Amino acid sequence: MNIKHDIYLISDSTGETIDRIFLALKAQFLNFKYSNHQFSFTRTENQIQKILEMANKQKKPIILYTIVDDKLAKYLEEKSKKYNIPCFSILGDLILNFSKLLKQRASHIQSGQHTLEEHDKRIEAIQFTMNHDDGNMVQDLEKSDIILLGVSRTSKTPTSIYLANKGFKTSNIPLINENSIPDFLKKKPKLKCVIGLTVEPGRLVDVRKNRMTALKEEHGTDYTNIEKIETETIKAKETFKKYQWPVIDVTRKSVEEIAASIIKIYEIKNQNV
Repeated sequence: MNIKHDIYLISDSTGETIDRIFLALKAQFLNFKYSNHQFSFTRTENQIQKILEMANKQKKPIILYTIVDDKLAKYLEEKSKKYNIPCFSILGDLILNFSKLLKQRASHIQSGQHTLEEHDKRIEAIQFTMNHDDGNMVQDLEKSDIILLGVSRTSKTPTSIYLANKGFKTSNIPLINENSIPDFLKKKPKLKCVIGLTVEPGRLVDVRKNRMTALKEEHGTDYTNIEKIETETIKAKETFKKYQWPVIDVTRKSVEEIAASIIKIYEIKNQNV
């Protein structure tokens, strides 16, 4: 009988590195059942304490981490030891440690992260996401893992593509007004993981102007009018609040940071289903 483990991936950055390493690690063990819990931008002892309290409630938790701050890393290791939770730095000998912990021999498959199953899942997610970009194919929106809403130029498309490369089927929909939201979402706002993206009006003006210049596009004056944009962003936030959709301000975030926040929201929602 295989025991299911709860894997806690803790990073002081976006978590992309540790995510990839765990992907390679898990491919070494054919009979490995687990639930994945990812915590990005973990930079305080208080954050670590809360994660450990959650992990301590599980039967078989395991912690993997990548933390640059030696003091914080030591705090995590010491606290994990007190909770009797296995805790490994990604710089440690993970395959050997997991072999002992799972009582299995590692398969030592070269480039194990590129297994056919993972590859197929990613390709399917990319194809789905490309087909559902910018409000297209809303008729099968319910097949999405994640749905992004936001006014024009809030990083919806690049974030969607980034998420697709991680295996998430992502749809993104431009929010012109509430009427632009598909009826499916308005009738069942909590059925899927829907996330609103917003941005500071001043920053949005600059982004839209640069976009127009780069592509030599012409829009109506409302497209870059600061007053119109302020109204546009306020109404978007009101809509997100009405349907109780979580909101991410993308103003000072990279696509990687936005995606990390989205994945965290997605995981929390799935845990509560």
